[in-house]
Amino acid sequence: MSPALAVAGSTRSAVPWFSSGKTGATGHDRRVLRMNDFRRTLAAFLIGLAIGPAAARAEQVALMVGGVEKQIYLPLIVTQRLGYFSDEGLDVTIESEPAGVEAADEMLAGAVQGVIGFYDHNIELQALGKYTRSVVQLGLAPGEVEMVSTGHPEVQDIADLRGMRLGVTGLGSSTDFLTKYLLITAGLKLSDVTPVPVGAGDTLIAALRQDHIQAAMTTEPTVSRLIAAGDARVLVDLSSLAATRAVLGGPYPAACLYMDAAWIDAHPQTVQRLANALVHGLRYIASHDADQIATLVPDDFYAGDRAMYVAALARGKSMFSVDGRMPPDGPANVQRVLAAVMPGVAGSAVDLTRTFTNAFVDAVPVN
Repeated sequence: MSPALAVAGSTRSAVPWFSSGKTGATGHDRRVLRMNDFRRTLAAFLIGLAIGPAAARAEQVALMVGGVEKQIYLPLIVTQRLGYFSDEGLDVTIESEPAGVEAADEMLAGAVQGVIGFYDHNIELQALGKYTRSVVQLGLAPGEVEMVSTGHPEVQDIADLRGMRLGVTGLGSSTDFLTKYLLITAGLKLSDVTPVPVGAGDTLIAALRQDHIQAAMTTEPTVSRLIAAGDARVLVDLSSLAATRAVLGGPYPAACLYMDAAWIDAHPQTVQRLANALVHGLRYIASHDADQIATLVPDDFYAGDRAMYVAALARGKSMFSVDGRMPPDGPANVQRVLAAVMPGVAGSAVDLTRTFTNAFVDAVPVN
């Protein structure tokens, strides 16, 4: 698939600063990366001599993410920037959509092979008769926060949002699901508020400042930007495992790589290589501090304040899995949350064992 071009007015774009090589590391990491580059170049040359140039070409895979700059999807960025995909013989194109629901639509249409998005879509899609599976679980908590405008000091809890306009990344997105659950558990009806799709980052911030919305669910670094500017304050925190359990009654595994079940079954070797690369990215995050990790992301991810970005990452880094496995009690709790707000899920006999697999991450080499 040809990479999409980033053009003015377009919501979908390829991410031009990602390449198969490694960029952004410092110190010892740079020396290691240079040595690895040499080894890969030598290996590629020898393989090319042995089996010919056509067979030595990297396999092309397109992945779509619902907002590539969000910290909740950082494992994808780390994996790509450190060259772990290319280590696996993959040439991965990353495309970005403002919301995860749009990314899922692109995958089901065959435009991309996989989505970096929230696990809950796999349950929702199965209830609609479409089978997809999470193959690498990246996030163990949503990493989301319900923010309320500082222009509305009368709002002290979710029940106070009655009659207001609430921002979500997109209608049918995971932020939409979670917002609905918060409303229902606070005793409100969904008709008591108006959901407004505002994306994240600059568009969400502008909507709050203009009072087009009065509250919104978003993630880092948008959360820190809103607080630093005095535009909004935290109303409900779902950024950590402990906070998520307190609010949602259990774990809510979120960011993952999910793919069409039929494609997984037809391309198990490719899926294994994707899993190998992403688990190596997770291991890197687990073994490095926030400042070291931040050197791997493009400068524009900092939104003009690197220190703020690093501080947010240091607070939220524990949300990431260290091995890519689905937590045992995660799927059932996600299903329970969705069933509370989606009649289609509540009325369907969803087979949770068909919404994820640990088989690929369990087969990732230790080193």
